[in-house]
Parts: sequence; structure tokens; C-alpha cells
Amino acid sequence: MRVLVTGGTGVVGTATVTALVDAGHEVRLLSRHARADSRQWPEGVEARAGNVADAASIHGAADGCDVVLHLVAIVDETPPRVTFERVNVEGTRNVLAEAARAGTVRVIYVSSLGADSGESDYHVSKRRGEELTRSYAGRWTILRPGNVYGPGDDQISLLLRMVRTLPAIPVIGGGDQPIQPAWHEDIARGMVQAVERDDLDGRVLELAGAELTTQHDLIDRLTRLTDRDIKRIPLPELLAAAGMKALGLVGIDVPFNEGQLKMLGEGNRLAPGKENALVTVLGVVPTPLDAGLEQLADAQAEQLPEDGVGAMKRKRLWADIVNSRLTPDALFEYFRTHFDDVTPNFLRVAPEPGAPTPIIEGETLTLALPMRGHVQVRVAEAEARKLTMLTLEGHPLAGAVRFLVEQRGECVRFEVQVYDRAATVIDLLAMRTVGDFLQNRSWATVVANVVKASGGTMSGDLEKETESLDDDQADLIDEWLEELVVKLKREENATP
Repeated sequence: MRVLVTGGTGVVGTATVTALVDAGHEVRLLSRHARADSRQWPEGVEARAGNVADAASIHGAADGCDVVLHLVAIVDETPPRVTFERVNVEGTRNVLAEAARAGTVRVIYVSSLGADSGESDYHVSKRRGEELTRSYAGRWTILRPGNVYGPGDDQISLLLRMVRTLPAIPVIGGGDQPIQPAWHEDIARGMVQAVERDDLDGRVLELAGAELTTQHDLIDRLTRLTDRDIKRIPLPELLAAAGMKALGLVGIDVPFNEGQLKMLGEGNRLAPGKENALVTVLGVVPTPLDAGLEQLADAQAEQLPEDGVGAMKRKRLWADIVNSRLTPDALFEYFRTHFDDVTPNFLRVAPEPGAPTPIIEGETLTLALPMRGHVQVRVAEAEARKLTMLTLEGHPLAGAVRFLVEQRGECVRFEVQVYDRAATVIDLLAMRTVGDFLQNRSWATVVANVVKASGGTMSGDLEKETESLDDDQADLIDEWLEELVVKLKREENATP
């Protein structure tokens, strides 16, 4: 089938497009930046640029499609342009009108658990979207997923990063509000079933994970997963909205904004007596919560320089090695297989239980930084004599580090190149005080240890070079790193 997917770029949308392609369907992806968004799938996805809030921009999007899967929604407003009314309500109206114009037989509207009774602005907007869907002249189905977690989600992923990097975490209210989260790939499999089934017309299906949890329980599970000892600071709900807003103003991400606090208070679980249609109707066996959290731990999104603040910097540290007993290839292989040995003692590699350590393309490495906690990098490129790592969300830097080995006349050069911005305003201030010193010391130690491992000696002193890049230079670095990310995703999404 050919399926028009609106908003296939978020946590649920990306997993759903991947699942549809894997199941042999053709996907037309409708998003504002569809051409760039679709690059992560090597085949099976057609890009269609458009904004659901602008009816003219989506005209023709549903032509030739068998099913419209409407996923686009916002959970937070940024008035005046991005509001619940414009996106969640009028956007749904526009998509339904386009489906009707094109003669699309079936529409699947993705709503939200709690839309039938919740009084948050978000839930009200989703309830209105459901009402519009029920009036569609063709066949329709409404899906109500609850809290969905996966790489980059705004709550559990963020809570994981807070556990890894903060000495204390605010706990809202009593911390015992029930949540029933579902792994994003489980919901995606359910979406595929809804697309393929022809016996779900006029039905409203509520989808959730198999286990109930709470803030306290999630923190317990995540501290065991990361081997971190985290303090908890009770934050009464009356103060939570102001406290969350204040933290956001200084650049600290928080797992719940003011609107989401109200949603949390309304509950994010199946009501007693309600069936979990993900299991009973769509036949999906939910991923156990602990297993999902383990997968989440190594699946955080890349944090590129364009995501950071301040000027982009380029640092180079290198040494020309005289009388190396190792060839360039052998020296690079030593570095790749002994990364933990060449890093400084204050920077621990693989501090979390079961964390992988090999330097293999696509692998995620976890590091323990002084005064920062646990951060991660992903190996985006591992080729002969060249290795590039990208920082992941939660790292104090947004950028990349590249390691190079090459023959320079009679010498073997080992070089570290760093391209980065601070991740937040607070990280920018930290880098200007102790951060730069620790970073320079870390890479200088790596260079010195590699020289020692070579069996040779350094020709002269360790060479260092630091510069701030202008906009054109920064754009080139952003493009290069974005290409590395796209390459990784295409390889991951390639049809077996």
C-alpha cells in the first residue's frame, strides 16, 4: 500500500515510517522539511514538503494514497504561530479535507490516551481532532497511544540524561503519579497493523505499555541502569510550573513543562477496566520496561554543533613521532582497540554496567567526566587511520572529535581534531572556566599515551592550535557532520 504519513519525524513517526517500509509499504512523508527528513531511509520513502497548518501547501499530498496516517501534533505551544488550535485542530481539519479531495478511502488519526476526558489544552485539542475525524465521509480509525518513549523523547529520555549528569533531580508532587509508557517501536508495529487491517473502521483503540510506573520507579530503574547515586528534591506541583520555567530560562532541560504537568496530573495510563488494544486487538507484545530502558540507554540522538550555543571552535592537538615501532596502520589499530588505556585516569570509559567499549562504527560509548557525570559519544566513522565520534544529547559539548594517523615523511603523526560548541549557556560558562582546561588536558594525555605506545618519541613539543570558525566554515562543518549522521541512519534503516 501507499501510505501518506504526516509528521513522520518525531519519536513515534520515525519508528512508524521505518516499520512501514520494513513491512513492504510505500511511504509518502509529509513534513515541512521532507526532503532532508526522508534522507535517513535509503528507499521506500517519497518526500512531500508541506505544513498541515497551511491547507494550500498540502494540496495533492494524498493523491494516489490508500491510507492517510495522521501523526502531526504538538504537545507544547510557541504562540502565535505554533498553537494547539493551528496545528492539532486546524491541521487535522486540513489533512481530512485533503484526504477527502483525493478520494482516500481510509484515515487513521493518532490521538492521545486521555483525550476523551483530559482537560489540559493538549488533550482538549486532541479531543477536537477526534471529533473532526468521526465526521470523515470515508473509513476512519482513531488510535490513542499513551506516553511513548524512545530516542529523544521529551520525558523519559530527558529523565535518563538528568540521572546521568545531575547530582539531584526534582521530583514533581509525590512522584507517584501513574504512567504506562510504551516503547516507540511497539507503537510503530501497532500502527502498521492498523494500516494493514480492514476490520478496524469506526473504532477507537487505546494503546499503552504493559507496566505501570511512576517518577520514583523510573528514577530507581535508571539509577540501577547507570550505576549513579542521585538525590531527589521534592517539588510540590504548585511550585513545579514556576520552577520548571525558571530552569528552562537558564538552559536546563526539564522533563515536564507547565502543560505537561497538568497532563501528568490527569494521569497517563489506561483507565481501570479499559483494554490495552495494542495487545488485545493489534497483537503486539509490549517490550518489558527494563528492556526498553536498556535499549534507550544507548540510543540517544546526536548533538551536533548547530544544536549548541556560542562560536564554533576548532582545536587541533598533534605530535610527530620519530622512530615509531608501529606503522601508521598498526598505531591506529592500537588506538582503536586500547581507547580506555590511552584516555586519562580522570575520564572513565564504560562506567555503566554492560556498557560497550569497542571502537566500532555505529557503537555508542559512555564516559564519566569529572563534575559532569556520564556522557556519551557515538562512533560515526571508523575507517583506515581515521575515526570520528559525535557527542550525544546530555553531553556538555555539541560537536565531534576526530582522530587521525598518517605518515609525514619519516615521522608518524597522531592528531586529535575537535569541532564543537557548548551545549547550553551553562555549559558555555563552564567551558570558559574549567571545561577548556580539562578538555585540553584530556586530549594532550591521549596524544602523549599514543606516542608512548608507539615506542617512539615526540619530535619537539606537543603542537596545539585553536580557532573560532566564521559562519561559512561552521556551515561546512555542520554539513559534514550531518552527512555522517544521515549515513549512519541510512545504514541502520537499509532493507535487509
